[in-house]
Amino acid sequence: MQVRQNDVITPQQAGTLHGLFVERAHRSPDKVAYHYFQQNIWRDITWREMLGEIARWQAALAGLGLQRGDRVAIMLRNCPYWMMFDQAAMSLGLVVVPLYTVDRPDNAAYIINDADVKVLLFETDEQWQALRTVCDQLGGVKRFVSIDTVRDSAEPRLQAMAEFLPPTAQLQPAQPCQMNELASIIYTSGTTGKPKGVMLNHANMLINAYACLDFFPVNENDTFLSFLPLSHTFERTIGYYLSVMAGAKVAFARSVAQLSGDMHIIRPTILVSVPRIYERVYGAICTRLEEGSPLKRKLFNFTVDVGWARFLYQQGRGTWKLSFLLWPLLQKLIAQKVLDHLGGRLRVALSGGAALSPEISRVFIGLGLPVIQGYGLTETSPVISGNHPENNFPDSVGRPIRDVQVKLGEQNALLVKGPNVMMGYWNNPEATKAIIDADGWLNTGDIVRISETGHIYITGRIKEIIVMSNGEKVPPTDMELAILRDPLFDQVMIFGEAHPYLVALAVVNAEVWQHFVKEAGVRADMPEAMVDSRVEGRVLKRIALSLRGFPGYAHVRRVLLLQEPWTMENGLLTPTLKLKRDKVAKQLAAQIKQLYERH
Repeated sequence: MQVRQNDVITPQQAGTLHGLFVERAHRSPDKVAYHYFQQNIWRDITWREMLGEIARWQAALAGLGLQRGDRVAIMLRNCPYWMMFDQAAMSLGLVVVPLYTVDRPDNAAYIINDADVKVLLFETDEQWQALRTVCDQLGGVKRFVSIDTVRDSAEPRLQAMAEFLPPTAQLQPAQPCQMNELASIIYTSGTTGKPKGVMLNHANMLINAYACLDFFPVNENDTFLSFLPLSHTFERTIGYYLSVMAGAKVAFARSVAQLSGDMHIIRPTILVSVPRIYERVYGAICTRLEEGSPLKRKLFNFTVDVGWARFLYQQGRGTWKLSFLLWPLLQKLIAQKVLDHLGGRLRVALSGGAALSPEISRVFIGLGLPVIQGYGLTETSPVISGNHPENNFPDSVGRPIRDVQVKLGEQNALLVKGPNVMMGYWNNPEATKAIIDADGWLNTGDIVRISETGHIYITGRIKEIIVMSNGEKVPPTDMELAILRDPLFDQVMIFGEAHPYLVALAVVNAEVWQHFVKEAGVRADMPEAMVDSRVEGRVLKRIALSLRGFPGYAHVRRVLLLQEPWTMENGLLTPTLKLKRDKVAKQLAAQIKQLYERH
């Protein structure tokens, strides 16, 4: 069957998230749906073949005697099995609960019990060894299914996929389902407290994905590189359901550590990412420039300046310049060589999940890669707003997407209303009532301003405002983003709650740190280097330089330098890479106390 150009499936044509997948398989049966790495080789699977595999999972799940509305959980890295299980479950009217593969066992156990999960799909023996430590708490689970062959004679509920699935099966018609029925419960990672289960129905995610096509133009010739966890709603709605809607191919990265190599192999045309990935690439560019000649740095900066001016001219916000005539040469000599590190074929890149520094946006856009920043929450399926390629204000998070209304509430908090707003929190009416008012307006908790053009600018977060002992209120996020432009720093947190001045907690980049300390006349291998006053003085000067455009409150007087990164594994980052500020402050309480005592 020949695929038509821009053969997009509408929410009405799909009906449900499973209906969407079936419709795509009928329209594009022999096109490659997914490209993945298994048993040391890259493999392809078509939409028709996916339906055949979904049928096997459907038959296996149907054999467990589950009731419509029962919850089943997925704890897998991104791979075709994720989609197979998700689609099979939804075809039976089951509710899918995604779990993060790197989550702590006690946190996974809390979610499994809170959602009363009946089936848990995971991948490896390593995961099982972690789950075993909480198995006695998971009495409600009927079946644990492992992708790999995992043995445990002490657990009769455990079954390997090879034994769980029938050799073949015929896909049965899905149970009748309305668009407003519950499809998934997605637990917010939460920077504080226990995670809450966000209830999203089929309409929430279908309509949200479809509206995103207005500003994120995707077609059947595109290739996504999928590496953000599918348990993250941003990746699930955009990288999964939207790609099915548009008929685009998705390639699954082997791991974040191998992302650079996978970029060269896959050569994606579409990238969906959180800012951290762009920050890493930008940091690597800065490091290479510092090591290069002054001429090389000048030529790079000139290329970015010309590219940025061209962007403003094309957007209707700048004038034509004579330097534009040099662009074909600059693109070939400088810009394309940088973009080749991202595969060389990227057409557009989407950034969401957190704020992307305008400086980093400027560099990539100046090199010719359109970076589109969007914004949303798990509770809004998740996208609320996005920039359009032809109306792109990179320092904003764009305008509200189709059918979504926004307005300012108390303290200029952004309020949102529309078909993307969740049904509520699972088993938590109090929390639901606290975030959604009687008229259906959801309070995002983000402080914003809305420009005359309708673009939304995030200026802070209500819960993340630092109130100093002198009464000064400081939004730390923008300060942290500014400091992170300096390649010396990998992670930064501003602290000062109830204290007379601000301090910075900073994880240094190991490679840049070596050069920096050497220039300060201190040996990098000495433990005292991290607290040496000469080093701190030089670091504070660099931080002041990064913050020179900020108001007077943004004055950092002390810095705590750290070498060990904040990660999900040590409990200081959420699975969506947000900083758990309270936990960082608690873990470093003694050192922070010294920063104030020694001043």
